Amino acid sequence: MDHLTVADQMNRHPVVFDPQMTLQAAVDRLSTAKQAAGPVIDEHKQVIGFLSEQDCLQRMLLSSYHDEGICYVKDIMQTNVISVKPYTTVVDLAQKMLADKPKIYPVLDDDGLLLGVISRTDVLRAIDQELHSHYRRRS
Repeated sequence: MDHLTVADQMNRHPVVFDPQMTLQAAVDRLSTAKQAAGPVIDEHKQVIGFLSEQDCLQRMLLSSYHDEGICYVKDIMQTNVISVKPYTTVVDLAQKMLADKPKIYPVLDDDGLLLGVISRTDVLRAIDQELHSHYRRRS
């Protein structure tokens, strides 16, 4: 399984956000894309944060209680972003996922540019397919 890399399994067209985007626009984008989260990028495709459905839901509930005004992605995005490289093996990432809690990781090149994202579901699917093909070869 060491031959399976993040680059082989990642989503190369993830939902992305601009820090100046409103919360409403971000929620619309998440809903339309049917993705649970995505990176916040600047004009140079550098990841500066991460936004999840949970972040949006938390702020929307808070706003409903306090009737707050417009909220922007930059106000609620997570700034402590854990990312991976495209050449990371799926097994190494799976082990990392056991220790770290993000469900989706941005995939960055060596210059820090966004290449895509990879989720726990992607990793699980890749390992499952590899194990099934291994068992078929042994039968």
